[in-house]
Amino acid sequence: MLANSRFTAALRSPLINPYVSQFTFLFIQLLVWAVIARALVSWLPIDQSSPLYQVLFRVTEPICEPLRRIMPNTGMMDLSPIAAIVILIVLGYLVTGVTAA
Repeated sequence: MLANSRFTAALRSPLINPYVSQFTFLFIQLLVWAVIARALVSWLPIDQSSPLYQVLFRVTEPICEPLRRIMPNTGMMDLSPIAAIVILIVLGYLVTGVTAA
């Protein structure tokens, strides 16, 4: 009976530290906003050598580029930011779900 109670107590405890979970969730949310900002900035006539564009490019390109290779070519529309946002939101929910379990 004692082993069974330890098992159920282990199942109720969070799988990761709540502080690590919150930090990871915040980081994922910042990445989502960076991808949104990059998509919006790409519609503006802004110089690609500007510091703002370079920061957004360096932060979001490791996320969007692998998706761009996987996704089919849709002509002038780049759908990789949308896919990246969806994937990041799902990861955020998974991280908070693991903590709440």
